[in-house]
Amino acid sequence: MEIRMLGRTGRRVGVIGLGAWQLGGDWGRVDGVDALGTLRAALESGVDFIDTADEYGDGRSEQVIGSLLRACDADGVARPIVATKMGRRAPQVPQNYNAANFRTWIDRSRRNLGVERLDLVQLHCPPEAVYADDEVFDALDALVEDGAIAAYGVSVRSCEQALAAIRRPNLATVQLVLNAFRIKPLERVLPAAAASGVGIIARVPLASGLLSGKYTAATVFGADDHRTYNRHGESFDVGETFSGVDFATGLEAVERLRPLVPEGATLAQFALRWIADQAVSVVIPGARNAAQAHANAAAAALPPLDQETHKAVLEVYDDLIRPLVHRHW
Repeated sequence: MEIRMLGRTGRRVGVIGLGAWQLGGDWGRVDGVDALGTLRAALESGVDFIDTADEYGDGRSEQVIGSLLRACDADGVARPIVATKMGRRAPQVPQNYNAANFRTWIDRSRRNLGVERLDLVQLHCPPEAVYADDEVFDALDALVEDGAIAAYGVSVRSCEQALAAIRRPNLATVQLVLNAFRIKPLERVLPAAAASGVGIIARVPLASGLLSGKYTAATVFGADDHRTYNRHGESFDVGETFSGVDFATGLEAVERLRPLVPEGATLAQFALRWIADQAVSVVIPGARNAAQAHANAAAAALPPLDQETHKAVLEVYDDLIRPLVHRHW
């Protein structure tokens, strides 16, 4: 597993991590045994960074990760770095982003995870006005100073929000959607982050599974899966579901990418390698079972893609995806 610096945290992580949204909800039910097995498989594969949020399953994702941390201690195994997010369980108004609420939210996450100090806390796609509020970032600085959190970052919806966050002097990381269907961050955000020493956490790396190459026009997702109930942004930002790309266009793009996949690799591994070739700290694919966790981590062993392949990915994006999403986010 290639190791990279996690922004201003001062810590290093493997380039392929694990996103634990699926272990909490919104992707269909994953039972506790499978969830813990997925986490263990990720660690066995060299993953040492797990991303979650207090709203995933209303704390369920954090709680199962807490079980993993206790198991690591019992087995004498090094704990992974755990990043969580806060703010989406409350009404999305700027006034809710204050020191008192931060303390309440952080204390709940500490209980769920069973830790005294959180490794990394990220504001979870907060309202636009939050990025310009000095008191918000002063409150986060105070939480670092008193030891409740080791570092903080922001999970953003748009490139403009990412650029605003990067200008904050003590911000450690920015989390954003980055994949072969969401290339816009490469233009300004990743260079700005690199220049400032801010880490980039790449989420939705497989475009909600589209870039796994496993779906067809006949695929039906469960009623409790966001790929059913949020396909048009009915419940939250549509950019989080299939990266905002309509399903039919995504399937067409996948077929054009498929011939680019190196022999012996899967399309999902190819898609993860494409992101790892960019200036990111860590990529956080989700997984529903141990086999998926092992397969995702194996993407780190693929050699970097050559320039012709990167050019071909961009051509697919320009032809099919850019007109749909590039002006957004």
